[in-house]
Amino acid sequence: MGDEEWVLVRRPTVSDLLNPSLMVPSHSQSSTSRPLKVTFNEPAKYWTDALPIGNGRLGAMVWGGVASELLQLNEDTLWTGVPGTYTNPNAPDALSEVRNLVDSGQYAKATAAAAKLVGNPADVYQLLGDIKLEFDDSHLNYAKETYQRELDLDTATARIKYIVGDIEFSREHFASNPNQVMVTKISGSKPGSLSFTVSLDSKLDHHCWMNDQSQIIMEGHCPEKRIPPQVSANDNPKGIQFSAVLDLQISEENGMIHNLNDNKLRVEGSDWAILLLVASSSFDGPFTKPSDSKKDPTSDSLSVLKSMRNLSYAALYAHHIDDYQNLFHRVSLQLSKSSICNLCFKESQDDRVSTAERIKSFQMDEDPSLVELLFQFGRYLLISSSRPGTQVANLQGIWNKDLEPKWDAAPHLNINLEMNYWPSLPCNLSECQEPLFDFLSSLSVNGRKTAKVNYKANGWVVHHKSDIWAKSSADAGDVDWALWPMGGAWLCVHLWEHYAYTMDNDFLKDKAYPLLEGCGLFLLDWLIEGQEGYLETNPSTSPEHDFIAPDGNRASVSYSSTMDMAIIKEVFYVILSAAEVLDKNEDDLVKRVRKAQSRLYPTKIAKDGCIMEWAQDFQDPDVHHRHLSHLFGLFPGHTITIESTPDLCKAAEHTLHKRGEEGPGWSTTWKAALWARLRNSEHSYQMVKHLIYFVDPEHEKAFEGGLYSNLFAAHPPFQIDANFGFTAAVAEMLVQSTMEDLYLLPALCRDKWANGCVKGLMARGGVTVNICWKEGNLHEVGLWLKNQNCLKRLRLHYRETMVSVNLSSDFLYTYNEQLECVNTYSLQ
Repeated sequence: MGDEEWVLVRRPTVSDLLNPSLMVPSHSQSSTSRPLKVTFNEPAKYWTDALPIGNGRLGAMVWGGVASELLQLNEDTLWTGVPGTYTNPNAPDALSEVRNLVDSGQYAKATAAAAKLVGNPADVYQLLGDIKLEFDDSHLNYAKETYQRELDLDTATARIKYIVGDIEFSREHFASNPNQVMVTKISGSKPGSLSFTVSLDSKLDHHCWMNDQSQIIMEGHCPEKRIPPQVSANDNPKGIQFSAVLDLQISEENGMIHNLNDNKLRVEGSDWAILLLVASSSFDGPFTKPSDSKKDPTSDSLSVLKSMRNLSYAALYAHHIDDYQNLFHRVSLQLSKSSICNLCFKESQDDRVSTAERIKSFQMDEDPSLVELLFQFGRYLLISSSRPGTQVANLQGIWNKDLEPKWDAAPHLNINLEMNYWPSLPCNLSECQEPLFDFLSSLSVNGRKTAKVNYKANGWVVHHKSDIWAKSSADAGDVDWALWPMGGAWLCVHLWEHYAYTMDNDFLKDKAYPLLEGCGLFLLDWLIEGQEGYLETNPSTSPEHDFIAPDGNRASVSYSSTMDMAIIKEVFYVILSAAEVLDKNEDDLVKRVRKAQSRLYPTKIAKDGCIMEWAQDFQDPDVHHRHLSHLFGLFPGHTITIESTPDLCKAAEHTLHKRGEEGPGWSTTWKAALWARLRNSEHSYQMVKHLIYFVDPEHEKAFEGGLYSNLFAAHPPFQIDANFGFTAAVAEMLVQSTMEDLYLLPALCRDKWANGCVKGLMARGGVTVNICWKEGNLHEVGLWLKNQNCLKRLRLHYRETMVSVNLSSDFLYTYNEQLECVNTYSLQ
């Protein structure tokens, strides 16, 4: 469409762009959408009933008790251990033995021999401790019908209210990123009505003391070694040191603070109280031993408190809101059923219905507003557990109550860590991905040593499981999951994706490309000449899965698993793409990658029409296995596409049908994203629905997925990756993109989400996307090119319609259902 057909209108404000409101359909979905709140009508009975808050580094689970309250605390640098040695000088001989066994077709023996290649176990994420509040016995007689507990995603604030007699008591909790403090305000509706006792405690070795009349300091340390069940923490040398400081403030007009036993504070007759919790550790990076750290956690914590000495509660809350909403408000989503039933849906809403009840009823009512809530809950969790300068979001984000959390709560690189960051780019939270790249840089340092010693290879390598010390070697454990040297390569794909969404050339040149070079060097050395002239990987596994070898024995080690080759193809494509941008096409590495690219073992289709998981069509002993590793090329990769490889897409569809719908939460959301890439809205939605069923903590079943009452996703037990995967999958149903193409509503479930509007999603090429639709059909599209002084040509796709458009960073464009440009908003 030519310039002469554009209509120029008012210039959007910054608020318009961050929280777009330029396109509102004639039926306003906001009138039928519930507030973005996780709600309860009673205190928590289980940890998965509690409400998570966090500022990226500090986290808490708020239980909402009445007579006694518990806030379980976490700080993301509290781990067991010290920097390790991630090399094995005996590995080269073991590697040669395994390769020879694989070459001779002795896969079971190769699997047994590969046990010599695994290493020591990763270290374990720990907890910080608890804030314990004890109220008067009168609170035992609160009016149960008045109790309210909620997590407001719009403000990242947990609130509790209840009435005792004629007094309403309330609590507010939030974790501030700009001030690095966890804040609690407790108040009563009548002057002088508030009395309680507060203390700190921890399962780690610690001691508490009073700094003055209104501060409790808790100092302690993590174990230097992992703690087996039979070993006491006191039997271990000291590891990372930590300190938490609780500062108590009360109203000036009424109230007294008393020191009890030099480890508790008692408030008597106050109007309100404010608790400030700050915490620090001695962790000084993955390469510094705790014993060599110069950091003083207590001094650091007190310094943080001092920095906010003159800030009121209102000021702290304002700082928190401004910081949080700058991220959260970038994307909005409203979904509703057909407008015919909008009125009855609106009238049926009851604000007293808890989120748990909404989950339980979803299989019947399929409430679109619960999908909205769960989508935004994933964004909330990412903002709350991963910020610039923090550690990566681990297997539980930052929220953990155990000294021995399941699977160590450590980053798992064969799907889980990557899935944690799937929503960061499409859902407009690119800053939240920064900790992943800091972690990757540290991994490359240790990984270079592992590659050189263990495999006599250049570059760097990382395996399946890591920890805060940037462990790069294979973990201790079964070969089918521990021996997997593709973890670093998969993470490298995120480097290019970050560039593709942000178009940040400095990031690509300074951060991404050096890491890609090292990864590429390792992969080139890891690949070996195969019998058919292909470049292959040996040994090779398909993560956590076994096969039946031709001799009838069960094994997991062979050569050139489909996932290995798909990841390598993706990394090689990324290296060549980055080299093109950075004008490095003549570099030696780039020439070697280009030459090797055409010789990589191809993806094959099995006799049953499915994608082959291994290089040979082995018998699969578990056709419903939870992993979808051999479909990496479809999602999150890009080597299997409807446009370029239709036969492989058909085989991928057969594979998904064969795998089935059952599995843990993360598997369910991966399937939702895979079906979305195939543009199969029915099956993608079916996996969305499959995740939203209630899990009772007393009767949970492993590997069955679902949601707990607080919306935490279940493996079971709780794993946060499915929460992030859900958000990414819904985004994938609504917008898909390449650097040249933008697909609108590619997997929209038209009968379940007939009307809707999504604003602020990102597409590759730095394009911000707003879409509204009515009765299952596209209504209006808005596009804004985020990068300044930039022009871009893009192909827009909706169903069978495709048009080419030119975008300039000077304008915001809107298009109608025929993809005709109807308005152009000047940004000058």
